Amino acid sequence: MTKVAVFGAGSWGTAFAIVLAQAGNQVSVWGRRESLCEAINTRHENPDYLPGLQLPDAITATHDPAQAADGAEAIVLAVPSQSLRDNLRDWADVLPAAVPLVSLMKGVEVGTTKRMSEVIAELTGAGPERIAVVSGPNLAREIAEGQPAAAVVACTDEGTAARLQKLCHSPTFRPYTNNDVIGCELGGATKNVIALAVGMAVGLGFGDNARASVITRGLVETARLGTALGADEHTFSGLAGLGDLVATCSSPLSRNRTFGEKLGQGMTVAEIAGATRQVAEGVKSCASITELAHHHDVEMPIAEHVTKVVAGEMTPKDMLFSLVSRSAKSERWG
Repeated sequence: MTKVAVFGAGSWGTAFAIVLAQAGNQVSVWGRRESLCEAINTRHENPDYLPGLQLPDAITATHDPAQAADGAEAIVLAVPSQSLRDNLRDWADVLPAAVPLVSLMKGVEVGTTKRMSEVIAELTGAGPERIAVVSGPNLAREIAEGQPAAAVVACTDEGTAARLQKLCHSPTFRPYTNNDVIGCELGGATKNVIALAVGMAVGLGFGDNARASVITRGLVETARLGTALGADEHTFSGLAGLGDLVATCSSPLSRNRTFGEKLGQGMTVAEIAGATRQVAEGVKSCASITELAHHHDVEMPIAEHVTKVVAGEMTPKDMLFSLVSRSAKSERWG
């Protein structure tokens, strides 16, 4: 039986651990808090992030990164994107050499504007043939419950992608391979920002026209940035692009959509963040994505406006009406 280590015991890390176990692997989950690891081992449940769901016996948890990584044939990284760099510094000596490093994270690093695969390469020295990304419409609770879902496993090395595809192909989770790491990462990171904008529209009581407009134009912005960075434009019409965007913008299970909805209802960023232990990646990444767009002379008005709302420089209502009233002379693709 293949051992896979999942570094991160949050909702998505735990859900993916379930997928791996159902695919026939032994899974060791690293958790930041010893109390949560104990609950996983003794109660076979993650009460903090996926309460009420029974975890497979093939999943164990540990607070010791060396124990989690020992003997693993693949390392899955599922921590908040803005904490990845510090975590990798701590784990550098225990991660096994030559095994694939798989990113589940959907963010762009604050300060450096680096994608998660770039942070992994910088901190571990791993080449592109060892670094992969899993992305798609992956709402953690639904996947953990065994509802049908699909995703993309992206790696520049087709052999690595195919190997990882087999590791996570379960009866309810279908992975497809892709070599467009840039496109898959940008699709996953940017959709969180667009979901914040959609959530604000929902919170303000606006209807389906407003939501569909933001989603559609958000996809245009995402493809614009991806193409400028060398991604395949076709990626954005697939699971890691449109599929992920629709799920995240439409579902109340989406942390970013829910966060945006509360902003639209009048709560502040600090109030919302203080009321939950879940991380809405778009809140941190919106400024990084906007900065990345500026570096490449890419116009991303939705991302720019969301960044202003998060920074307290604009209200959600002003944001949405500002997007509609801005000049349309350069906007040709509907």
